[in-house]
Amino acid sequence: MSKWLAFDDTLELPLNFVQSKTFPDELLAFRDFGKPTQVIQTHARTIDGLPITAPTYVNEFWTAKQRAAHSLHEVSYRACFKPALPRFFIERLTVSGEIVYDPFMGRGTTLIEAALIGRIPAGCDVNPLSAVLVRPRLNPPALKDIEKRLKTINFSSATEIPKDLLVFYHPETLRQIVSLKNYLLRQPALDPIDDWIRLVALNRLTGHSAGFFSVYTLPPNQAVSLKSQRKINERRKQVPPRRDVPKLILKKSKQLLQDCLPGDRAALARIARRAMLLTRTSDHTPELRSNSVALVVTSPPFLDVVDYASDNWLRCWFLGIDAKNVQLTIPRKLDAWQQAMTAVFRELHRVLKPGGHVAFEVGEVGAGGAIKLEQAVLPCGIAASLQPLLILINDQKFTKTANCWGVDNNSKGTNTNRVVLFQKK
Repeated sequence: MSKWLAFDDTLELPLNFVQSKTFPDELLAFRDFGKPTQVIQTHARTIDGLPITAPTYVNEFWTAKQRAAHSLHEVSYRACFKPALPRFFIERLTVSGEIVYDPFMGRGTTLIEAALIGRIPAGCDVNPLSAVLVRPRLNPPALKDIEKRLKTINFSSATEIPKDLLVFYHPETLRQIVSLKNYLLRQPALDPIDDWIRLVALNRLTGHSAGFFSVYTLPPNQAVSLKSQRKINERRKQVPPRRDVPKLILKKSKQLLQDCLPGDRAALARIARRAMLLTRTSDHTPELRSNSVALVVTSPPFLDVVDYASDNWLRCWFLGIDAKNVQLTIPRKLDAWQQAMTAVFRELHRVLKPGGHVAFEVGEVGAGGAIKLEQAVLPCGIAASLQPLLILINDQKFTKTANCWGVDNNSKGTNTNRVVLFQKK
């Protein structure tokens, strides 16, 4: 049993929760997808052993549709939430011009969504790939400018290619990739167009369709090892086909930019100048002013479920980064995870405005259902002097919500969004 947390579903002595004046009422009245909101109770204990009872609101609060968001979000990254999640909180808990922050920004879903609706985005991630994926989409170039720049790049200039990567690529495709890599690394600083081309190239390195540079492999949010790819090739009796790198970059750019109307571009251009992207651990962010952030929407690393460094080794190669030097924090025990999250919460308390909120999404249950991370995160926020308000469970048709929630929808808690909402008093 963790010294941080004990579970007891018979607890009846709640901590005195201070409710938001309107947000819980809005959750109760929510009927956008035709279902009433259910209210249940989540029980846990503080670090000191005091009982906690948090009101928990269960409904389908945002759509499960894959293509319901702005086209700028269509960048693959492991374990990212849908844009509808941050929008749900941003629209209800902030006003235009306020800062919305994600301390584990990943592919930047929270930041892009915040910028699109007039909030100032701020993000932090120890993974250096995050800023590369986010920054270009806050200031997207015009398609005609991308096409013009691609025509100036010599995609056949590479004289040597890494032959071990031929397991993924046709020799001429790999020559184009290496030529582009060398071109980008030679630039003393990337302008918005080259920054965009780098982003799209990263997103096209490997995948499972003809829209990617590689032969068929795993979906584009991760890269398998060379050994694993050889096995895939043998099993599928496949050889890497010839791909046209600049053509595919332009095609993906068109897809990403299809929703970028002139108004979107103007708004993003204004906001991009004020955006802050940090590459560091999120428990120490001196660049962010105290009492400056209106809302945090984030999803942290979950124990040892995702190995970001292994997933991104090929992307790191393209960027000229040694993946072994990227020290990502992925705790493998619940105690260590809670300690790491408490340190982050203390920093969030510093940067939040009085009255500001933290929407902390903890995704699926862990360890086969034995660990409910929403229960585990409650004592972390309390230890950092944040006030828990409620837990929101987004329950959709494709999900299987756990029996412990009292929801009649199968038996195993997977594929649900569970968000613990805190407030700084």
